[in-house]
Amino acid sequence: MILSHKKKKIALIGYRLSGGGSDKVMANLSLFFEKQGFEVDIIIVLNEVSFPYSGKLVNLGLLKNESNGIFNKVKRLKALRTYLNQNKFDFIIDFRFRTKIIQELILARFVYNAKTIFTVHSFLIDHYMPNNSWLTRLMYNHCFANVAITEEMKTLIENKHKLQNVVTIHNPVNFEEIKEKQNEKVHLNFDYIIAIGQYENDIKQFDKLISSYANSDLKEKQIHLVILGNGDESKLQKTISDYKIQDFVHLLGYQSNPFKYLSKAKFLVLSSKNEGFPNVILEALACEIPVVSFDCDFGPRDMITTFGNGILVENQNWKKLTEALNLLISDEDLYQKCKQNALKSIEPFLLEKIGNQWLNLLQRD
Repeated sequence: MILSHKKKKIALIGYRLSGGGSDKVMANLSLFFEKQGFEVDIIIVLNEVSFPYSGKLVNLGLLKNESNGIFNKVKRLKALRTYLNQNKFDFIIDFRFRTKIIQELILARFVYNAKTIFTVHSFLIDHYMPNNSWLTRLMYNHCFANVAITEEMKTLIENKHKLQNVVTIHNPVNFEEIKEKQNEKVHLNFDYIIAIGQYENDIKQFDKLISSYANSDLKEKQIHLVILGNGDESKLQKTISDYKIQDFVHLLGYQSNPFKYLSKAKFLVLSSKNEGFPNVILEALACEIPVVSFDCDFGPRDMITTFGNGILVENQNWKKLTEALNLLISDEDLYQKCKQNALKSIEPFLLEKIGNQWLNLLQRD
């Protein structure tokens, strides 16, 4: 609990309140912090809001113009600095990916004016910290803490950059939100497995997943593949067409309520090259369905126990992934065991438990 009777002020800074995993974590933590008595401000860079949140929203995306030129960027940076100076926050937590070194150096050393925590949400740590370790230490060794979302990620950061202030806190799952939304109706009149994620890049490898599905027994058993997410569909549509499975693979785009689709799926499949701590695994387990996932760096191995609540597949072994899809459909006893264990397996990651770990961190003075 908060030690002081004075209401603590906390600024959560992210790119948006929509789409991304780190944005979802920020939204969930805003709900927790406000419930704990914090005064919460959420500051976002892009004008995209779809996740439930608590606190005051400061939308710098409304200041962004079409050109997004240097003068517009400076205007938003000054607006952020003025807002932080006026409000005198006790803590600042930054959930953004950070690739522009000069900009991030200015923010870390000259703009953020409170106890600051920087989060790292991907195996690709250079999306959050410069490759140059001297620069990384200049930017991040002085701050209150750096939060990695797996122990392996913490070790990677410490070994590469020699930072002294890295802690591990996993992503939380907001079970109350999922429980409320998962029973909404979906208009799909077939059995299906599901994959979820943005396909603006190749990290999720949905084209290869479609190939794996096409080579499996699922189509013959009338079990379809549903994919939720945004991106360029042309590559995926070509793969679907090449395998002549247009009637069995469904690209449903971004869905503000993915839980209603998850809860009615046979299981989730995750086929990523790499991850951080994929929220969708916890969300699937919260919807009481098993998960088939590559054992990629990092995250899935912290949440999935093979033949316990799903199947961890040798990383990037597509033949083994296809075999896992077949096994979870053909072995009904295994499927029911994994399904029955799914919900209990998320207990360590519930928002209340992860939130208390954040409280413990904030109380380190």
